[in-house]
Amino acid sequence: MPELPEVEAARRAIEEHCIGKKIKKAIIADDSKVIDGVSPSDFVAALVGKTIVSALRKGKNLWLQLDSPPFPSFQFGMAGAVYIKGVAVTKYKRSAVNDSDEWPSKYSKFFVQLDDGLELSFTDKRRFAKVRLLEDPASKPPISELGPDALLEPMTVDELHGSLSKKKIAIKALLLDQGFVSGIGNWIADEVLYQARIHPLQIASSLSRESSATLHKCIKEVIEKAVEVGADSSQFPNNWIFHSREKKSKKNFIDGKEIDFIVAGGRTTAYVPGLQKLNGNQAGKAVGKPKARTSKKKRDGDDDDNDNNEDGGSEQASEEEKIARKAKSKRELRPKSPGKKPSAKRKSKASDTDSEEDEGAPAATDDDDDDQKKKPRRVTSRKQVMVGKAPKKLANNQNTNKPRKKVK
Repeated sequence: MPELPEVEAARRAIEEHCIGKKIKKAIIADDSKVIDGVSPSDFVAALVGKTIVSALRKGKNLWLQLDSPPFPSFQFGMAGAVYIKGVAVTKYKRSAVNDSDEWPSKYSKFFVQLDDGLELSFTDKRRFAKVRLLEDPASKPPISELGPDALLEPMTVDELHGSLSKKKIAIKALLLDQGFVSGIGNWIADEVLYQARIHPLQIASSLSRESSATLHKCIKEVIEKAVEVGADSSQFPNNWIFHSREKKSKKNFIDGKEIDFIVAGGRTTAYVPGLQKLNGNQAGKAVGKPKARTSKKKRDGDDDDNDNNEDGGSEQASEEEKIARKAKSKRELRPKSPGKKPSAKRKSKASDTDSEEDEGAPAATDDDDDDQKKKPRRVTSRKQVMVGKAPKKLANNQNTNKPRKKVK
């Protein structure tokens, strides 16, 4: 999925090929799920005749600075991608457009033709991206709510350690929180934690200054390397866990150590248990919910992170809370004892409240029905009840087909 390196690669391609050129033609998709808050016709009218002055980025968001507002902005979502016809721009798994496909793509949401004939398109196959037209994108959500950009506004070691010491949530969840630091997504978070040898569920406030410094160094190195190679994953170092993190159908190893998958921060998380261990009070405790392995067919058809909200950021409970919840859920799932069945007399009195009192009690089984058939209940006639005493013949189960004297 597009994270900081992929969006930065798109920004640089636009900066290199489109700056100073005038928009001659525009086509905006009639898709209100992606095109947010403006009609296609109004969007087109705001673009044609404008000159692209610069391309800007913060976190996973990109916007074009034109010679006058408003400006188009792009939140890439799960599969957003920028294409420039005839120009190689970084492609990734879910961007979905190939050189041999129709142009502009059927997935195109924003298309412009420049005065020199160059054509630019923003596509989104999954439709989780947002394309907006804003007077000042940097002052409006979501960009205004972002934390410092991991590449352009890096924290110092002291700033990072000070911020971590105040956060009592899992470090993986914190790194995914775009309000804490912007641009880090799932694969970058997995990578920097692996390189720093930090467990994804380690509580952020428990990290030592030394661990914070190592994490700071790894964030810088991973992001700078990914940006340097234009987000081309084939050029990522061989010792990165990135190359194995999507292969969940079988056991995978890196440097002889097995890779495992859990859910951390609400996201599929790859880590190496032999190298990334819980420390301090968390040592030896449960490491979180294992991620179920899926078939290749299912993985290719859906996102491995199950992540409609690509920004993540949901807070993680402490290990103690998680263990307590797990124990509680087991107790709740344990089958209850059926207990004694209420007598017929008691049941008849409580008939008005049976549905409430019996809620959760085991239902009658087929075996119960068979037992009732084998042992028919004695039926007392209405006349017998009125007299108060059954005739001897009926009481002794003798033949009741003979005519009986009427009871006066």
